Amino acid sequence: MKMIPLLVMGMVVLNSCEGDLDNLGSQLVDVNASEGVDKAFSLITYNIDNNDLIRADATKLDSVRIGAFTEDVFGGQKASYITQVRLNTYNPDFGTNPAIDSVVLTLKPRYESAADSLTTTTNEDYIYPDGEVAAKKVVTTYPVSKYGKYKIGGQKTKFTIKVNDVNDFLGSTSDSLASNKTIALGAELGSKAFDGTVNSVVVTKDSDATELLNRAVSYRMELTNKDFFKTKLFDKKGDQVLKDAASFIRYFKGISISVQEEDGYLFSMAPNDAAITIYYKNDVTATDGTVTRTKAELALNLGSGNVHLSNIAYNRTNEQYLAAMTNAIKIADFNKIEEGKSLVVATNNYAQKLYLQGMGGSSVGIRIPAETITTLKNMYKNEKIGIVSAKIRLYNDDSWDNKYKKPSNMLVKDRVLKGFLPDMTSLANAGYSLLKTGNLSTKDAYYDIGITASLKTIIENEAYDPNTTNRDYIINLGSYLSDASTGLLLGQGSNTRTYNPYRIVLNGTVDTQNVGQEISDKKSKEAQLRLIFTKK
Repeated sequence: MKMIPLLVMGMVVLNSCEGDLDNLGSQLVDVNASEGVDKAFSLITYNIDNNDLIRADATKLDSVRIGAFTEDVFGGQKASYITQVRLNTYNPDFGTNPAIDSVVLTLKPRYESAADSLTTTTNEDYIYPDGEVAAKKVVTTYPVSKYGKYKIGGQKTKFTIKVNDVNDFLGSTSDSLASNKTIALGAELGSKAFDGTVNSVVVTKDSDATELLNRAVSYRMELTNKDFFKTKLFDKKGDQVLKDAASFIRYFKGISISVQEEDGYLFSMAPNDAAITIYYKNDVTATDGTVTRTKAELALNLGSGNVHLSNIAYNRTNEQYLAAMTNAIKIADFNKIEEGKSLVVATNNYAQKLYLQGMGGSSVGIRIPAETITTLKNMYKNEKIGIVSAKIRLYNDDSWDNKYKKPSNMLVKDRVLKGFLPDMTSLANAGYSLLKTGNLSTKDAYYDIGITASLKTIIENEAYDPNTTNRDYIINLGSYLSDASTGLLLGQGSNTRTYNPYRIVLNGTVDTQNVGQEISDKKSKEAQLRLIFTKK
């Protein structure tokens, strides 16, 4: 009874602080009434093959990646963005004798906004073309946020962005689309060199400093195939295909935005921010019969309400990676849960190296073996241990020694349970953190996944898990999404995995003979279950 207040106090302190779990555990166990114990156990680890496939339609695309990136371990990756196009106003009237001046695609990639990363160029002698007005033009340039190679061959990485017409009907926004879906492309609408920067433009009149133009940060690309838009839209004035959305999306099926190159980096943007504007002139007749050529605009809607697709292709060449996927557990087998049956993970499935990649790449499986669970259950019954801290620790593998930024977020799911880990719900208001990281800028990086509440329930609640079984977790790269108004997490399936570009190689099961056993070497970097518990 004397220990109960101490245990409660320890759990509160443990779960309401951001310090290291081992140090927090010592705050609890350094009391005369108990002995603090710190142990580590070997885990079973395996790779999970997702077939380079992930659901990648609009419901999963809070953001979208575009680009190409190749490195030695995971191989090549190329991502393009495909979206439907709609009219803002149907059955449009283009006026008399319309002629297209230009067609501009606007994208809003995410960019670095720190003061030391931007450059500003000022032209005091600028002449604003609309009215030949003397003005000042200020252009502020920002580097786009990138994952991959900032330079190739010592030169700043450059892309050629290509925009194509889409020949296949993309369907409804309620359809589920996979990242490897084959989409037939049609005519090229335009291409332009991209140097990895975006800019804002402000033009002010010299005479009174009033703003003539204030363009938000964006990337603007002229689609030079004006004949396509003339034939597709302007020549169809009054036609049924322009009179309603259902007809239009089957007629003008969409566009694809991609890069021509095979290596460089991946950048992101919010898909609903993309837009196409057609600038044209037509004849306007005044009441006195005077005809004037007048500027007009037609906006095409690429935003919400359209089908979006992140099209992702991989080119795997690394023999170690390919061999690892040959011995990996297939995602279909991992997800197949039969009553009373455990997932079959044979010795040949055990992995010394764990390959973890977002955007449909491989996942990682972690198993707490039945032997370990039996040992801890017996200790709980016979020695009255009280678990204070439980975490899965994963270390970066020495082979992943490069300059690419390491992931800082992970998604974790119990294979059997639906929804979040018990820790994420029961400890949500106590400062709980699913993942804590260390040394991310070095090859000695490690990740701690907090499963204290999960393991306590398994070990201490006999009714919860009366049989001694393995416990499997799947780990993916990404972060959970939350409700903008409440801040509450939206659910296990609402996350950034579809567009998370990171990848990493982690240490797994080093010695299969030690699986489930206590690790005596505290310096070991194999995948491990680390525990702090009290003991009378």
